[in-house]
Amino acid sequence: FCFLHGFVVEEDLVGRLASMSTNKRIKAIQELPETMRKRREIRNKVLQEITKKSRRRGAQPSCCTQCLQGAAVSFRRFGNTLSEYFHLLWIWHRTLKIIGAEFGTSVLSYFVFLKWLISFNLFSFLINFSFITIPQFLAAEPNNLSFTGLELFTGAGYFQKTVLYYGFYTNATISKIENGPSYNMQLAYIFTVGIYFVICFLILLFSMTKSFYRNFVNPQKYSGNASKLLCTWDFNITNEKSVKLKQKNLSTQIKEDLTEVNREALDLSVMDRVLHIAFHLLVWVASLATAVAACTGVYFLSINNLKLFMKGHRNDLESQAAMLVLPVIASLLNTLIPFFFSWLGHLERFQTPGQHIYVTIARVTILKMSIVGILCYYWLNIVATSESQCWETLVGQDIYRLVLVDFMFCLLGSFFGEFLRRIIGTTVCVSLGLPEFDIGRNVLDLIYAQTLTWIGILFSPLLPGIQLIAFLIVFFVKKVSLMRNCQPPRKVWRTAQMMTSFMLLLFCPSFLGVLSVIGVTVWRLKPSEGCGPFRGLSSMYAAVSEWIQILESHTASKWVAWIYHNLITSGLFFTLSTISL
Repeated sequence: FCFLHGFVVEEDLVGRLASMSTNKRIKAIQELPETMRKRREIRNKVLQEITKKSRRRGAQPSCCTQCLQGAAVSFRRFGNTLSEYFHLLWIWHRTLKIIGAEFGTSVLSYFVFLKWLISFNLFSFLINFSFITIPQFLAAEPNNLSFTGLELFTGAGYFQKTVLYYGFYTNATISKIENGPSYNMQLAYIFTVGIYFVICFLILLFSMTKSFYRNFVNPQKYSGNASKLLCTWDFNITNEKSVKLKQKNLSTQIKEDLTEVNREALDLSVMDRVLHIAFHLLVWVASLATAVAACTGVYFLSINNLKLFMKGHRNDLESQAAMLVLPVIASLLNTLIPFFFSWLGHLERFQTPGQHIYVTIARVTILKMSIVGILCYYWLNIVATSESQCWETLVGQDIYRLVLVDFMFCLLGSFFGEFLRRIIGTTVCVSLGLPEFDIGRNVLDLIYAQTLTWIGILFSPLLPGIQLIAFLIVFFVKKVSLMRNCQPPRKVWRTAQMMTSFMLLLFCPSFLGVLSVIGVTVWRLKPSEGCGPFRGLSSMYAAVSEWIQILESHTASKWVAWIYHNLITSGLFFTLSTISL
């Protein structure tokens, strides 16, 4: 009797679902308190019922209509199945859940940010490879230089005559078929880079706005304590491991929320507050002095680096090793000084871990962005005005080495900062215990690497692909190091605004600073005479101006010239855009 009753109820449910519209039916099936397998069975029965009803209506449809309907149903079923299992293909799906359960949202925010950058660089690589690199392969000349293996570290030698660098790209119009369509490499190069940065700007702006709304404007909608306790559990979870992981994750989130609610302010005397502020000021002076000293060293090293290039590119081992001096010293400073800043933060004894992280991030941001600023000044004002045959390729090689060496030092930082620290804390000095994951230092390493990639896109179009591989390796190395060497934060705390802060730092000063560098390069600097797609022009942007002059002579294309003169180059347009932002 119970079996018959359940069968009748299910048939009634299928009938009601079949009478709904597509959107309402999908939403109703998703809200059913059943397992995923049971939902899939109900969905298939509903689709069969809809097919039966359609056959019973009126005249028999034509063969073509039946084929189209069958294809639509099959495609819908395939899409539903694909959406159910697609998340399993992402290598970090379960990893992020485990990290969130074991170490809390503060550490999880780093890996979510790293995952976002991986997706971002994948998009960058596909754009550049599709519209710049693939067409260049059609017009590429054979590379007669020998490959020794050292090029993987220096970026020089054999790689100079490859699609890795700006200087290899042609300034000709590519056409493989006589009287067929042609491909203007000058316009493709500048429009691909320009449209890419516009898309990056919109993506960053949207991500910041969405994160800001979620965490500042309406935080209770996404992170209410009562909702987490009473309404968050997913009753479709039946696997024992998944249940335990979900329980641990919810427990960690509730602890973080309770810690935020029960936080008490320290009651300090006037003298203690004065001493506390004085010590903070002293630490800030020491931090700024360290950053200034590091920038001074990088500047003088960069000058010597240019002298090495101007002597001629010898292929001996000594010359190849000398090219790595600047990136090694810059990466060494970017790796060691943040450890010093983090140690200073521990001496300051902040009330919450969040204050410690944000102050450390501010200091490391000043250091890293100052070093990047010095390097950009060196590239745009010294290298670009030198007597080099192709200064754009020299800049691309410098950035390639900086990205590669920074990646190596990032891995070494995990080894010395976490692995050896665990060995010392468990064998030599047990009172130290296991280290905690340094969120501020690791996040700024990512932002620094992404900043170099953005600057290098104009001089090395395939750099996002190299950074993509580096970020993937960093993700797994950091994950393994976190699980084996680190302990959860001693003080549990909630980091709802952490991801918003990361996006803000990536947008300003990183992305906006890169835009200014790219703007100066495109509008003001004279391209090299003997290499690259813009050889012989007064500036890279002159390619667009010449193209507009050609369009003005064709009646059908005058509307493009009108948009260019009245909108893009109009001062009023830029003024209104600035006000709207």
